[in-house]
Amino acid sequence: MIEAFFASTAVVALAEIGDKTQLLALLLAGRFRRPVPILAGMLLATLANHAIAGALGAALGDALESPWFRLFVALSFFAVALWALRPDRLGEGISRCIQGGMGAFIATFVSFFCVEIGDKTQVATVALAAHYRAVVPVVAGTTLGMFAANLPVVLLGEKVMKRVPERAARVASAVLFAVMGILALLGAAGALP
Repeated sequence: MIEAFFASTAVVALAEIGDKTQLLALLLAGRFRRPVPILAGMLLATLANHAIAGALGAALGDALESPWFRLFVALSFFAVALWALRPDRLGEGISRCIQGGMGAFIATFVSFFCVEIGDKTQVATVALAAHYRAVVPVVAGTTLGMFAANLPVVLLGEKVMKRVPERAARVASAVLFAVMGILALLGAAGALP
């Protein structure tokens, strides 16, 4: 299951570059200027959100054991690959949450958890857990990938965001998801009647 961990880490770390959670991390760092509670809130929110997504993915993978489900997983990787090419924006509700009277930890935990609902990294976590059928390594990997991509943003802020070529990162992320889709598709094709 080391493959599941490393694949999950790499896929999510790349997918996060330019993602709305990176924008959120930048806003939180600028608003609160307290990296430790921001990082703690980010870590716990991501772990909780991805644990739910990983459990769902593994349950779907176990319940729907068939070549057609493998085909669905492959197609979901292709969908996330296309999604990765589109730049993200933060919604108004999240901006209001950050400006509210909450402390750094609570504001980060609530906003990160909410922003991740239905986000491409959550969908990727479901697909990865369904593909590998390994919740713990996938959730650990996706959480580490998310944390690795957002840690420099929280600590160094705009300096990092200006140096990272967002378009190149989105394309690399899309390619990684497409490769995962091809591998899953090849696995499904081998199992189709």
